[in-house]
Amino acid sequence: MVAMLDKPGLTLAIIFGAAIFIFGGAPYLAMMLFFLMLAIFVTKYGYYEKKDMGIYEHDRSWENVLSNGLVPAICAALSVYAGPLPYIASIAAVTSDKFASELGVLSGEPLSLDGFKRVKPGTSGAVSILGFIMSLCGAALIGIGAIFLFGISPTAALLVTFAGFSGSIVDTLFGVLEERGIGTKGTTNIICAIVGALIGLYIR
Repeated sequence: MVAMLDKPGLTLAIIFGAAIFIFGGAPYLAMMLFFLMLAIFVTKYGYYEKKDMGIYEHDRSWENVLSNGLVPAICAALSVYAGPLPYIASIAAVTSDKFASELGVLSGEPLSLDGFKRVKPGTSGAVSILGFIMSLCGAALIGIGAIFLFGISPTAALLVTFAGFSGSIVDTLFGVLEERGIGTKGTTNIICAIVGALIGLYIR
């Protein structure tokens, strides 16, 4: 992921990483690094198809880092009060969204929730069966990772998967507004992470 960031993005990523480590410790930082590795994989997967469609994004800047890292960093800072599950669930949400957006585009023309018409791949507020499946897989991978990094129960991991998938669904709903010029991809990503974190508050 470092190679995919410009200098402002790399600087902000280091700041977030340091804050997460200071407030949460090694497991929290390891979880974020796990997300970053997964993000690299799904971003590069289907490179030629994405490039032909004109939707491949390689260079990322501080806006992308902010939208994916702000809420988890806040959750790490508040973990002394709320525990690790809001942090884990917020990571699950952004991972779920990442899997849906990067892998779902490979399924052809998705269905827009705005008018239920077929639109070009990469359109915000659009869904596909593959996107739904990959969204669940992304959230589940974070849940499984949390079993090993945080020692959460399989039941909690399943609920983390639900939280992450829910965040991705809300992201898609707000994507409809994004296509209408209300908000940006960054704001929808932040909302996605917030939804995951809020559900994570109630996971036991």
